[in-house]
Amino acid sequence: MSPISRLAPVVAALPLLLAAACGGAETSSGTTDRTVSSASSASSASSAAPAAAAPSETGGAKINTSPEQNRVRADKVEEIAAKVPEAIRAKGSLTAGFNGEGSPPLVFLADDDTTLIGVETDLAHLISDVLGLPLKEENTSWENLFLAVKSGKYDLVLNNVTVTEERKDIYDFATYRVDQLAWQVGKDSPITKIEKAADIAGLNVSVGSGTNQEKILLEWDAQNQKAGLKAANIQYYQKYGDVLLALKSGRVQAYLGPNPSIAYQVAVGGDSRIVGTLSGGGSVEGLIAVMTLKGNGLVEPVSEAIDTLIENGKYAEVLKRWGLDNEALTASKINPPGLPRQPK
Repeated sequence: MSPISRLAPVVAALPLLLAAACGGAETSSGTTDRTVSSASSASSASSAAPAAAAPSETGGAKINTSPEQNRVRADKVEEIAAKVPEAIRAKGSLTAGFNGEGSPPLVFLADDDTTLIGVETDLAHLISDVLGLPLKEENTSWENLFLAVKSGKYDLVLNNVTVTEERKDIYDFATYRVDQLAWQVGKDSPITKIEKAADIAGLNVSVGSGTNQEKILLEWDAQNQKAGLKAANIQYYQKYGDVLLALKSGRVQAYLGPNPSIAYQVAVGGDSRIVGTLSGGGSVEGLIAVMTLKGNGLVEPVSEAIDTLIENGKYAEVLKRWGLDNEALTASKINPPGLPRQPK
């Protein structure tokens, strides 16, 4: 069984309760992102050639899911490294937290069921390269990511965490990706584009219950009905695999979900298409960011490291490797406006 065929059932079984780009409460293990396209991996300070990858038996995408990742690497930048707080430099490493129970292409376990791989781990290694400190990876639960940063156990977290106003009370953020949702349709669907509310009028559409994307979909449907257009028939499924079957059979005409997971399924499965994307924050731009403890002085060098990686092209290499080109930023922002506070 190839690495890709081994992963496909895992992807198909992903629950729909993945809250849009982890914008929900810290007690829910959600996320809104996943994708892929080709692969690389290893340890030299410069970018290395992509490693050979097993082709998907269904979709044809070549994705390296082995522990030998031949990662894109970067050089240390002395002036940025010097800004890392002395207390962190004295430890001799950066400790980064990840939730390995995540999903491709964000953070997930390689074929050895031990090595953490994905776009988040690749970017974390690049940031640590620029800061001149080896990366110490910690695999833990979603909830513990926040607790461990708050306690000082972890220096940073890259795990598809969306900036919110509530989180900014406790943490500092350096952005590195746009939070994107995607519209997925069957490969042979006559639908070519979904970019506004009117495009879903009268359609059978599916979405995850309790997610940011459900909120957006319900708002679109309300707009349509107010304008005299047909209501959408909204269907809910507990498993992503059931959504895929519904798309294939025609019971569902379109699904709104996390861009990365959908893009990964499109690349690996080859039996569906993306016909539109939109911000996971709805009317507010959703942004994915590195999370550090508020006021500990690490967020500024991390943000500068991300800007350096954007400028030297390493950042683009990693996003392209995992198929997330459309989530790229042109610059990292520190503590930008986040998703609004939830009513109490």
